[in-house]
Amino acid sequence: MHRCDVLIVGGGPAGSSCAWKLVDAGLDVVVLDKAPFPRDKVCAGWITPAVVRALELDLEDYASQRTLQPFSGFRTGPFGRALRTTDFGCPISYGIRRCEFDDYLLLRSQARLMTGCTLMDLEQAGEGWIVKTGGFVSGGTTRNETRGLRASVVVGAGGHFCPIARRLNPRDQQEDVVVAQEIEFRLDDERAAACRVSGDSPELFFWSDLLGYGWCVRKGEYLNVGAGRLSRNNFPAAVREFTAMLESRGLSGLPPGAWKGHAYLLNCTSRRRLVGDRMLLVGDAAGLALAPSGEGILSAIESGLIAAEAIIDAAPDYSGARLAAYGDRIDSRFGPRGRTGGLPTVPSWARAAAARILLGSGWLTRRFLLEDAFLHTRRH
Repeated sequence: MHRCDVLIVGGGPAGSSCAWKLVDAGLDVVVLDKAPFPRDKVCAGWITPAVVRALELDLEDYASQRTLQPFSGFRTGPFGRALRTTDFGCPISYGIRRCEFDDYLLLRSQARLMTGCTLMDLEQAGEGWIVKTGGFVSGGTTRNETRGLRASVVVGAGGHFCPIARRLNPRDQQEDVVVAQEIEFRLDDERAAACRVSGDSPELFFWSDLLGYGWCVRKGEYLNVGAGRLSRNNFPAAVREFTAMLESRGLSGLPPGAWKGHAYLLNCTSRRRLVGDRMLLVGDAAGLALAPSGEGILSAIESGLIAAEAIIDAAPDYSGARLAAYGDRIDSRFGPRGRTGGLPTVPSWARAAAARILLGSGWLTRRFLLEDAFLHTRRH
């Protein structure tokens, strides 16, 4: 039976960041993911300078073989109305393709990888876990075989539907889930010439109830179009309305039938338990997306790094009591979790009025919407 110090279930930014720090500290780490990499991930696809700093990214090296689109501004406005341009005059964010970004981080982590591999069973045994997996990708070939693995600690990093999150949170909870759909495709010469979305300024369209927004993000030869809302009611209709609006603005010819869906929780309302005996959750598995933008990459990476620190500090005692400090550090970094109330409880007329004021002012748009909600420029 194979052994490791830490098994991380999920190879996205949360899992790979955690693995990167743990491997650097000398731990034996295995990352398991049901998908072969590189793989697509539903996401508008941009990273902030805070992400670059946290990961110590060499942007020149990254851009040498991958898409890295500098953004120096944003175009924002109410759904179906004229957009306001906010120009920062220098790169304040970078467009990336998640299929490239996630694969890069996973390989850089230097962890042992079990991709294309499904978690079949997890059983606590003494001072650790016995894990049974099925399927395995090696040298580009998928093998249908069952493997056993023993790990001292398990980290759940498999997104909203992570099996480790379900184990720690077995009861159904009434969760305020953000739902999203997006499509990313390569622009051929004809589409590229006709596309009015600027590469240096993503477009953000906000619904009047402030419960969601749509986006158009151009990244080199690729265009990402999507929408997300803190409400599952009539979401398919909202997406159809959004795409019809884009077509009326001249963005036609979206590839049919290629939209992908996603769901996640905001940190401020998530009630998920994060820590158990020899087990903890990071990223979307923990429900840590930042309100109101739904930013998930930054919180995924920071939580992965915080989790690695908690594991290193707790060694060799990985009991729930020793790992509990992780939850305290998450609250300190991202704010109290599980708060009730919020935008859905505010009357619709009040949300509409707030949207008009916020989006109608260039200063408010820059200061609160972009710098605080989307770019996190004042977080340290």
